[in-house]
Amino acid sequence: MLRRDLWKLPAAALGFNPAAAAGESLKIVKVEAFVIRTPGNPVPPDQLIEMPAVGAMTGGTGLWNRLDHASPSRFKGYTQATLVRITTSAGITGWGECHAPAAPRVHKTVISDLLAPILLGQNALDIDPLWEKMYSSQRTRGYATGFFMESIAGVDLALWDIFGKHAGLPLYRLLGGKYRDRIPTYTGVGGASAEQLKENALRAVERGFQAVKMGLSKGPGTRDLDRVAAVAAAVQGKAQVFVDSLGAYKLHEAVKVGRELDRIGNLGWWEDPLMPDDLSGYPKLAEALDTPICAGEMCSNRFQFRDLFASKSVDIINPDVCRAGGISECRRIAVLADAHEILWSPHVSTGTAPYISASVHLAAATPNFVIMEGGGALAGPFGNILLKEPLEYQPGFVRVPERPGLGVEFNETELAKVMVG
Repeated sequence: MLRRDLWKLPAAALGFNPAAAAGESLKIVKVEAFVIRTPGNPVPPDQLIEMPAVGAMTGGTGLWNRLDHASPSRFKGYTQATLVRITTSAGITGWGECHAPAAPRVHKTVISDLLAPILLGQNALDIDPLWEKMYSSQRTRGYATGFFMESIAGVDLALWDIFGKHAGLPLYRLLGGKYRDRIPTYTGVGGASAEQLKENALRAVERGFQAVKMGLSKGPGTRDLDRVAAVAAAVQGKAQVFVDSLGAYKLHEAVKVGRELDRIGNLGWWEDPLMPDDLSGYPKLAEALDTPICAGEMCSNRFQFRDLFASKSVDIINPDVCRAGGISECRRIAVLADAHEILWSPHVSTGTAPYISASVHLAAATPNFVIMEGGGALAGPFGNILLKEPLEYQPGFVRVPERPGLGVEFNETELAKVMVG
């Protein structure tokens, strides 16, 4: 086709929406938040949270037997999230999601009582101005993390979804285009013994994964470095091993353990060896080790990441799009990381298709992306089963969706089965 013939095609054939290009106002008329849970049993929310008892110790010997700060809340086998649905005057609806494994009703209240009054009547296409307005509502009160930022994230995803549907374009196009058609993923492996871990890792590799993640000092019986060595040796030449410690170590311990990890080799990264509060420890640890340091899932905004980069604390970051302010803020974080020659990997915890799809689109549109968590999430009870059309995935990668917006449309019948209240 000649160039002169191209311009004779109707705009729709080129995926172009003139109204979108003209900046037509899409007034926000409704902001809703829904709590979902699986299994869908009617369990009172106050009966779901479990943690070690007050005063619980780590259970090791000598100095290792100290107060346990690194064990987070768990949820007795239940998975929860908060979904956000925003409706516009044109009838276009956008879906978003908050990272909300614990107390998702808090996110629902933040959205309905704080963020919705800011959003109603506004132009849904003003994504950045609305993000700043929401963030500024509590900025001088010190709310820059936690439930507040997770709630903003859910709204932000929904606004980007609306923008894409209005323009008739997939999200990655709005972010500048894609560097890759499919996004590599890794999966977690566990096992009660080194032999079980090795077998599970090899099964994951046989299924198609080129990276697996395992825990180190994330509970009783997981401090043995022989476990890491066994898995790293078993998958050598086929896959890399990522190690996650969830903030279990003090700096002097992490240096000692990290040097052992250096000797083992075949490690893609060591994730969260220190607590996120140890801002002075991370640069010292990164300087002492050859194994790359990964951190960031516990951070919530660009300012925290700015400080990590300035102090040369990390080699790789793993921000969470549904925790760290949504697509808008995570895009800023990824760009800032690229300016510091730092790779990034989306953290994808418990969640549904908007969470996964938003991470995929952002990964596709950023040059310093390397790999994404959550290789099997779409097969779970919050995955493709809830959608009208599935997202395409297989062990080891996810295809970048080509449908408008996030490329996610819920099957209302299936979604109703997991809604709470």
